[in-house]
Amino acid sequence: MGAAYFYHLTRKPLDETLPLLLQKARQVGWRIAVRGTDPGYLDWLDEKLWQGPEDSFLPHGVAGGAHDALQPVLLTTGSDLANTPQCLMSVSGADVSTEEVQAMERVCILFDGFDQDAVQRARGQWKSLTGAGCAAQYWSEESGRWEKKAEA
Repeated sequence: MGAAYFYHLTRKPLDETLPLLLQKARQVGWRIAVRGTDPGYLDWLDEKLWQGPEDSFLPHGVAGGAHDALQPVLLTTGSDLANTPQCLMSVSGADVSTEEVQAMERVCILFDGFDQDAVQRARGQWKSLTGAGCAAQYWSEESGRWEKKAEA
């Protein structure tokens, strides 16, 4: 059974934080699905990932292609995770189910700490997932480095 890790972004934006988390997940050999709510935003993230430094290239694709099942990192808005990931990263308030947390090695929920709607959504997800018995950790970067602030 996996755990949900909540990342409260207050220092670096998603497009800087996400590649770091993806690299860490890839280092342990996981396939990752990045689930968002807006296809246009995922296309923007796709471009950002392609523009990253050559020494930290992240092979990835956007769902809907011919090779979705082979992608180490798949950007998607759907619940059908064609690349059979061990890790799911939720951005832009994308839904995560209790079953997904229990089935994955890890689920990461990244949210913008300056967007009150995003903060409220993350609080609701925390309450829902922990209330259903999922293990969870809350991480904050407010001090300038990532620190675990809560665990359930």
